[in-house]
Amino acid sequence: MIVNRSARIRATIQVPPDKSVSHRSLIFNAIADGSATIERILDAEDVRSTARCLAALGAEIDWPEGSPVARIGGKGLHGLSESDDVLDCRNSGTTMRLLAGLLSGHPFLSILTGDAMLRRRPMARIIGPLRRMGADINARTGDTQAPIVIKGGGLNGIDFQSSVASAQVKSAVLLAGLYADGETCVREPAQSRDHTERMLAAMGAPITVNGEDCVRLSPAQRLAPLSLRVPGDISSAAPWLVLGACHPDAEIIIQGVNTNPTRTGLLDIMRAMGANIETIEERTSGGEPVADLIVRSSKLRGATVGGGLVPRAIDELPLVALMACFAEGETIIKDAAELVVKESNRVESTVDALSQVGAKITGRDDGFIIHGPVLGMHGGRIDAGGDHRIGMLGAVAGALTEGQTRIENGAVEVSYPAFWDDLAQASRPSS
Repeated sequence: MIVNRSARIRATIQVPPDKSVSHRSLIFNAIADGSATIERILDAEDVRSTARCLAALGAEIDWPEGSPVARIGGKGLHGLSESDDVLDCRNSGTTMRLLAGLLSGHPFLSILTGDAMLRRRPMARIIGPLRRMGADINARTGDTQAPIVIKGGGLNGIDFQSSVASAQVKSAVLLAGLYADGETCVREPAQSRDHTERMLAAMGAPITVNGEDCVRLSPAQRLAPLSLRVPGDISSAAPWLVLGACHPDAEIIIQGVNTNPTRTGLLDIMRAMGANIETIEERTSGGEPVADLIVRSSKLRGATVGGGLVPRAIDELPLVALMACFAEGETIIKDAAELVVKESNRVESTVDALSQVGAKITGRDDGFIIHGPVLGMHGGRIDAGGDHRIGMLGAVAGALTEGQTRIENGAVEVSYPAFWDDLAQASRPSS
């Protein structure tokens, strides 16, 4: 794709539905007692991977191609059955990690695999606790990478201290805990996304959250089905928030965004850097807080980003690095070593991408250092390497810099199928 800078940015955008909530709405309703309807589910490849895997396990899922509505006939906690074939998660780490937890509670054989990129991602972080719970679970390269082979059942609850703040790790252990004898407790170094806790609680699971870093779950007898309308994904809103704040003549309204406080680290970071963001029309949907966001051109300043903010903004940190290029002073992003094991090494890929357009950015083991404002940023060629976040980063960089920017291997359709159309709308000259 080719992106050119626009002199003026004006748009009202409805971003794609929340990917994390979409995945969980399928998985949890597949093991509920009864039927549920999910409106405005994210129709993107990652979520389709979850639906295909659940269907292979016997779940009743009616989700026509191109439809924003999925209907799930829950099979109950123990109603899934062994798949006839390997379960292909394609590029979706959420699918693989959450299903590994779910299938650890089922007394049959399951094999989870994915594409070459997913097979390189770390899986020891879920295999360790699931094995401690009693699952017979193995993987290649020393139990660190997929394919994963699981013979589940016979689980016991554990008190697990995770070494990383990861909603996928936490969710895998909690899903296994639904089937375990005794209480399961998950502790984290910082609070990660809490969509799993919210949804399980809404479905009647015996789950409690003590403070910000401890979740307790007792074995469940049943889950009630949960119909909901999926709110907009703040990770998909992030490109527009950064574009609007950095562009000298911009106003963007983003409708119906999930403002769950475990996901709004980007809003806190942007406001600390001086971004002009307004929150209006606050409401709730399916237990998740929702609001409309308005972002306008802003006078930005550098900041240090680290600690508990990081897990609340991990997917948005490459865009924070871009924003720092338009801020006065130095910005340091630290404590974000998790970036290295995403769909790409996002420390390296962010540095490579922004260097192509003239940024003054240096990578660290756990983040970046950026010196701004950068004068004379220019178009360039950015190879996103199949990482959708880097593809969107390159597109926003192109919309903010002089000259033409070419984005290759952007893969944005993984999470945001209409991204290029929305960018064209935002950049279209007014009549």
